[in-house]
Order: sequence, then structure tokens, then C-alpha cells
Amino acid sequence: MKKFYSSVVLLAILYLYHIPSLQAQMPFDEIMMPKGEFCVAGIYEVSKWNQYWEGDYLRGNANIGTLTRQMLMPMVAMGLTKKINLIASLPYISTDASGGTQVGQSGIQDLSVSLKVDWLQHRVGTGRILFLTNTHISTPVGTYLSDYMPFSIGAGAPEIGMRGIAGYKLDNGLVFRMAAAYLWRGQTEIERAYYYQNGSVYSSFMNVPNALNIHGAIGYWTLDKRLRLEATYMSLNCLSGDDIRSYNRPQPTNKMEVSQVGIWTQYYIKADRGFGAIAYFNQTISGRNMGKAASLGLGLTYQFKAY
Repeated sequence: MKKFYSSVVLLAILYLYHIPSLQAQMPFDEIMMPKGEFCVAGIYEVSKWNQYWEGDYLRGNANIGTLTRQMLMPMVAMGLTKKINLIASLPYISTDASGGTQVGQSGIQDLSVSLKVDWLQHRVGTGRILFLTNTHISTPVGTYLSDYMPFSIGAGAPEIGMRGIAGYKLDNGLVFRMAAAYLWRGQTEIERAYYYQNGSVYSSFMNVPNALNIHGAIGYWTLDKRLRLEATYMSLNCLSGDDIRSYNRPQPTNKMEVSQVGIWTQYYIKADRGFGAIAYFNQTISGRNMGKAASLGLGLTYQFKAY
């Protein structure tokens, strides 16, 4: 999606200096599109794990072997104005295990819509500082079972998030960015009237814990700003919740924590509108009540002028 002259972009610090350039925009990056520009993207991701944290204890996943989670996610982004972009996504997810007798799930997960706003771009030294925000709302649209972890394709609860994105881009193409988000989650309805969460609870609704999300990256633009390379870090920490009990299944009330490191690359075939490609890899390095997963993603983007 196009680089934007003097525009602050989400969660990453790269911008555009009066040079239009195609970019695939994500809710957590610093990329903005000019008014009237559209970008459509399709992303495929596969994630696998055979170990998980029961509380903070890492153990093998002997009962179900290796769990595989696949995602196909269409996305669309558009420039409503020079300073405001709209982003929407609706992933299709499937899960499966190499062992055991339980059957995985598949289906449409949650619709997410977000507004990204470019608030600040200021020249400092040999670069520019940026500040953006991204506000998003998501809600389940599929009829999946949230209380069927680890096979469930989602938490089954509405979410409202506010993310602040700050960055610094040097004239030589080097970019530093950091983003922090607060995620409010609602309740999910389950197919039982009793569950245990630090005591007996007689209800068919579970509270999904609110969370903090941190995302950081060091990136570099090269090849006339057609190739972006990044090293990334991400963490998600629930602010409440309980631990998985020994030899029991996880559930939506669990206090989930995860830290990941990864690499991300984007290549834009032309310096203006047209096709682009995305590839990334993430590795979980620590967690709590989570699977120790490795993920690989590939995607295609296409940008065009609509009006």
C-alpha cells in the first residue's frame, strides 16, 4: 500500500517521503494509504506445536500429538482520507491433530474492523518520528465452539482494542517502531452450565480475560523502497484468569501469555500500484497456558486507485 508523505503509520516507523509506494497495510504497522486507494490481500498461515505450557510448566502433548492450525485470511484496507485508513479482515481457520481421537474445528472466525489514524510526523535529526493509533472492534461471526480448546478456532467473545504506534525512520531506510495495545474482551457462551475457575461456577458464560499486547520491530527499506525486511517481537499478556489444571483441557478463562520473535518481509513489484508479496515466520519463545508454536505465513497484495 502506498507510502505516504509525512504520514505516521501504525506500529512501525516506515513512511514515505513524497514517494508513492505499494505497501501491504496491517493494523500494527506504520503504513498509510492516500485517500481513495484500496489494497486487498490474502494471507495463508500454518502453525504447529507439540508442547504446551500448563501454567508455566512446559510439557509434551502426548494425547493429541502435533496440533496444526491453518488460517486463510482475506483483508481489505482503504484510504478514507489522507490521515485515516480503514482495515477489515475475516479469517477462515481449521485445526487438526496428528494423534488422539478428537476432531478439529474449521470455519469462519471473527470479523475485525479497525481505524488507523496518523496523528504526528515530525522531523528529528536524520529521520522522522511518527505516532499513530489503531482502534479495532471484532466480533464472532462463525458458529464455532469456543470451549473446545485447543481445537477451538477462537475465543468466541467480542473484543475492543486501542493501539498506540510510535516509530522513528531514518533517511537511510532503517526503521524502529513499537506498539502497545489494550484489549477488552467480553463473555463467551459455552455448551455447559458448570465449569471450574478457582472454584465452582454455575453459568453457561465465561469471562475472557482482558489483555495487553506489545509489538516491536527493527526494519529496513531497500531496492528503492520496494523491499522491506524486519525483525519482530510480540507479546500478549492476559491481565487476569486461571491456569490450566493438571491433565485438563484449557478453557477461555485461562490467563494466557505468549512471547514470539520473528522475521517479516514484503516485496513490491512496482513502486506504484499493483501486486506485492508477504512472507513471515514466528517462533514462540515463552508462554503460559499456550502451545509452543512455530508459524509460517505467505500472502499476496494488490493495490489500486478507486477514486
